[in-house]
Order: sequence, then structure tokens, then C-alpha cells
Amino acid sequence: MSVRATARITAVRDARGATVLPVLESDGPLALRRTRAVPPGAARVTVVGAMSAPLGGDRLAVQARAGQGTRLTVDAVAATVALPGPGPDPAAARYAITLKAEEDAELNWLPEQLISAHGSELHMTTMIELASTARLVLREEQILGRHGETTGTLLSRLTVHRAGRPLLDQQLAYGPGAPGGWDGPAVLGGHRAVGQLLVVEPAFGDGGPDTRLLGATAVLTRLAGPAVLVTVLASDARELRSVLDRARKELEAAVRG
Repeated sequence: MSVRATARITAVRDARGATVLPVLESDGPLALRRTRAVPPGAARVTVVGAMSAPLGGDRLAVQARAGQGTRLTVDAVAATVALPGPGPDPAAARYAITLKAEEDAELNWLPEQLISAHGSELHMTTMIELASTARLVLREEQILGRHGETTGTLLSRLTVHRAGRPLLDQQLAYGPGAPGGWDGPAVLGGHRAVGQLLVVEPAFGDGGPDTRLLGATAVLTRLAGPAVLVTVLASDARELRSVLDRARKELEAAVRG
């Protein structure tokens, strides 16, 4: 039997200016926990998987809103593993993430890896709405297959609007259900891990970091707005995280000037 679950997070400022969480609703396999935040006055929520999910046919969603002037980080304790559902022809699982950051808010979306297990099919969408003065750090990491197996089918779409205007809209597809050539030399070239880091920072203005290579299979792209996108191919999850972490520290240093 498939699972339908929606977890919700709302962050607002209290009278002292600290970020508090009046809405923290877990549901089904999506268990939310308040965890210690840095710096003081910010809020941090950690997603704890309460059961194996998503399985074929599941419909999962996470909705998070960072209210005006808040500082919210959402992370996870473990990787998400997309698994095939029961039966000979299970339906695709769907995972929808909706994020909103209001004026002067800071939202850090830092989940662990998404692993596409052999035989699974997952359609994942991330929709983000940012106010003109909001800041965003988003990390996505996708591992194509567990150790010693081929990948499942993974379709992932990321759409970002800032101040009501499109900032980024991209779709990625891997596995048996993807268009031909997805694993060829022009796309993955044999790599099993792919990830990206999106940083939206109003302080960049029109003078953010320039587009450049960060290595043989990593590139930093300056977007048409105060934002940059780092895209990385790697042989495994460890290498992928290492490159993304270095890029994040470099961008944080650029913001500090």
C-alpha cells in the first residue's frame, strides 16, 4: 500500500528577533526534529526517516517557509533511498519539495544524498519562491545506484523564482526511463554521483563570482541574478560532498568580502 504524507515547517521571528517554529508537523515517514542551531537565534530542523521511503507509488512532500527576517536550516540524519514498490509493475514514487523565503530571510536546504536504487522510479520536484532580499543555500546530491548495482529511474526538476521572476528552471533525468545518452560521455561519462549547490545572495548584486571550472568535472556558473550554481560529477558520494563543501566555503568567503 502506497504512502501519502506531507511534512510542514514554518519559521517566524519572535519579539526578541529569534527564529521560532510555530509549525513543525511530521507525517508518515517524514519525522521532523528541532536540533541545535548555529548561530544562536537561528532555527534548525532535521529530517529523520521513520520508515523506508519513498517506495514505488508513494506521494511524499515537504513544505518549508522561512518568514521575514528568519534564519532556518533544514538538514537530515541519513540518505534518502528511492526503492521499488511491491508488485511486478509498481507506480513511480513522487517527492515534492516546496520552499519559500520571505524578505531578509535566510534558508539553508541541506539534505543528505538521494540514492536511486535499482528498479526504483522517482519523480522529484523542488519549487522555490524567494523574496528580493532573501538568501538561499541549496545542496542536492544524487547517487545513481547502491554499491554494485545499476541505477533506478530518477527524474528531478528544480524551479526557482526570485521576486516573482524566474531565476532557474532545470530538469535532470537518469536511468532506464530517461532519454537515451544520459550515461554517455556528453552527460555523466561513467560517473555515479551528481550534485549541485545553488547560492542566492543579494550581496552579490551584479558582481557575483565569475563562471569558471572548479575541476575536471565541476563548474561554477554565474546566473542572471545575484546567484551562482555549482554543478559537480563525481565517482562516489564522498568525492561529491568534498567538492561541494569546498565550493560552499569559497562562496561564503566571497560574501564576507
